[in-house]
Amino acid sequence: MQISAEPIIYGIIFIAIIVLVEGIYLTVFGKSISLNNKVNRRLDLLEKGGRREEVLEQLRKEMTQHLNSKSIPIYSILASKAQKANIAFTPPQLMMIMAGLGVVAFIGLTVGTSAGLPVRAAVSVVMGIGGVYFWINKKAKKRFSMLEEQLPDAVELMVRSLRVGHPFSSAVAIVAKEVPDPLGTEMGVISDEAAYGRDMGESLKAMAERIDMQDLRFLAVAVTIQQTSGGNLAEILDGLSKVIRARFKLFRRVKAITAEAKWSGMFLSVFPLLALVGINVIQPHYYDEVMKTAVFIPACLVVAGFLGANMFVMKTLTNIKV
Repeated sequence: MQISAEPIIYGIIFIAIIVLVEGIYLTVFGKSISLNNKVNRRLDLLEKGGRREEVLEQLRKEMTQHLNSKSIPIYSILASKAQKANIAFTPPQLMMIMAGLGVVAFIGLTVGTSAGLPVRAAVSVVMGIGGVYFWINKKAKKRFSMLEEQLPDAVELMVRSLRVGHPFSSAVAIVAKEVPDPLGTEMGVISDEAAYGRDMGESLKAMAERIDMQDLRFLAVAVTIQQTSGGNLAEILDGLSKVIRARFKLFRRVKAITAEAKWSGMFLSVFPLLALVGINVIQPHYYDEVMKTAVFIPACLVVAGFLGANMFVMKTLTNIKV
């Protein structure tokens, strides 16, 4: 019995592609682009000598460039995720990176595997696009999770600033200075836009729609209503922070309760595929006899249908809206 190492090589090459794109990202934009950096990126750019209007223009361009390029055929599958992840690479740069990573994957497959040229070419294209998509999707999820976690504290900081007599624009500026990324830079852009004359409620609403976050929509609505009808904004935001924090705790609780079901569904969906790969690695000719029968293809389609139905049902059962 001879066990092939090629599936392991495929996995190593894919992981190397993801690590490589992260390394390129940090090399080009510096440590401040990292979401866990203590000093947010806007302050870092200002400290490096950038003028306020130049930094604002650069950050606004980065925040909107991906959805503006959604019409590009291949890039359309990445645009929405890249927008939520706020990837600083421009769409042409991301496409060049995908092409470059595809070439790297092709070289790795040529050196490490004995696959034919068409297979290597197809797999390298999938790895180049899939690696970048996986990296962007991971960035988007991490950024959204951090925004959810930072928002209650940021609103409470606004409340404290308002109660000591600061105007709302100054409260937002304090949040932009004290809170790390990703929320720090987002609030800094809103603060700069307000300084140049844009309505604060409109800026908050645009940010909420761009990030697609319900709690930010609540904040934008609260500020807009207070601007039009008056009232004690500090008390309004204090109640809002409690609501956001309660929703956040409830969401985490639901996530913990459904974690077992999600992992069970993932295992039930992935295990048959892993078993298929394992059988072909250990015994490559295991299915040779049945592959010649007329029912082999229909049976494969039925199995694939059941796997798809299993994934859909399990995801539906554990997708609880909070």
